[in-house]
Amino acid sequence: MMALLFLLAIFAELLLLTCDGKTVDGLFSSDIARQNGGQHIVKFLFHGSNALLSCRIDGGTMAADKDSKLYLFREREWLQVQEETVHCSQKLAEAQLIVSLKEVENNQTVSQFLHPEAWHIVYADNFTCPDDVLVSENSGRLSPETIKFKLVLLNPDAANNPLDHFSAEESGLHDFYFLLVLAYFVVACIYFQPLWRSIKKGGPMHNILKVLTSGLLLQAGAAITNYIHLSRFSVDGIGTPLLGSLAELCDMVSQIQMLYLLLSLCMGWTLGRIGRTQSKLVQWDSTPVTTAIAITVVIAQGILLLWEQIEDTDHHSYHAHRSVAALLLIGLRVSLALLLASGLYQIITMERSALKRDFYVSFTKGCVLWFLCHPVLVGVSVVFPDYQREKLITIGVILCQSISIVVLYKLFISRSLYWEVSSLSSVTLPLTMSSRHRGRYYS
Repeated sequence: MMALLFLLAIFAELLLLTCDGKTVDGLFSSDIARQNGGQHIVKFLFHGSNALLSCRIDGGTMAADKDSKLYLFREREWLQVQEETVHCSQKLAEAQLIVSLKEVENNQTVSQFLHPEAWHIVYADNFTCPDDVLVSENSGRLSPETIKFKLVLLNPDAANNPLDHFSAEESGLHDFYFLLVLAYFVVACIYFQPLWRSIKKGGPMHNILKVLTSGLLLQAGAAITNYIHLSRFSVDGIGTPLLGSLAELCDMVSQIQMLYLLLSLCMGWTLGRIGRTQSKLVQWDSTPVTTAIAITVVIAQGILLLWEQIEDTDHHSYHAHRSVAALLLIGLRVSLALLLASGLYQIITMERSALKRDFYVSFTKGCVLWFLCHPVLVGVSVVFPDYQREKLITIGVILCQSISIVVLYKLFISRSLYWEVSSLSSVTLPLTMSSRHRGRYYS
């Protein structure tokens, strides 16, 4: 089942490979512009006092004959004219800035922003909004010829030179991923050998450590691929979309793995409590009902993750609440956090051993932090400007889930604490070796 979800995720990511960079290559089409009242090219968040729009075209003479222009709308005005039923000429008249494409290379400074603003860039020419009397005549004169273009959008860097390809909502992510990769490297140098010895030696926590480690490696892989993608993006404004999609894939698989692990442990302990009253040993991997519940929830989250990626044109590992899939995913995470916390709370209140209570409390903290960090950050981001929300959610979720994994590592890699909880329990902890093999590692 996990392999099937993995293959579905790969297929979806390959379908979503599109260039979302701020160097845009394409074709200006009079037909498309006329059908839509202007051909929408891209959205970009300019900031500072020296931003630059540079458009290079092949066929300057044709563009001049068509009176080709780029119309720049602030996002608020653009959304407003999209909702209104007006003639396209009136819609284009609402543009705050117009760039005439009369040369092979056309540059326009976009400046004097008190705060970052989102702008929509739209192409139009003489054939976009013909007079009603000339509609039929111009329809016959339209040719299939298009104009090839390369649009480069730049924000000012620290020296106020227009050299930064990142929009305002993306600025700072490159530096964040660099620090994150550096942190992963330092941690790997310090803890790799002890962790590898613990996994290789085996023991009751063996399978849990393997799942945690694979989840951590997937998160590290997502950070590395994102950093490489953004490093190349900072040079050419395009980056490597394949690496960006690969980072999303790694994150999706990591989310699914961690969900299965946390749900398995919580369900195993909860059913173990029920089974204890019947003097039966309950193992997670031998209980069809609990296995079915875990697989159902995992499939539901996998479908929602894929749906969210398909609906959102700006592909990021973490999204705000712009789609139905994102809202359902947030609802699922909140529900899981509440249900698992409720079950663990009942176990904690019934447990007499202080050592075991401490174990369950620590696990509950890591579990709740993993599930609730995204919904809480989405709620908190509402009070921030639009251009800061995506960064806040992305950075916050990565840091919170990293802390959650550290808490779980500290909990399960502590041999004495885990062994005490496991040995004192009348049931076998889920995802662990059976009790008859424990004496080989602990005597």
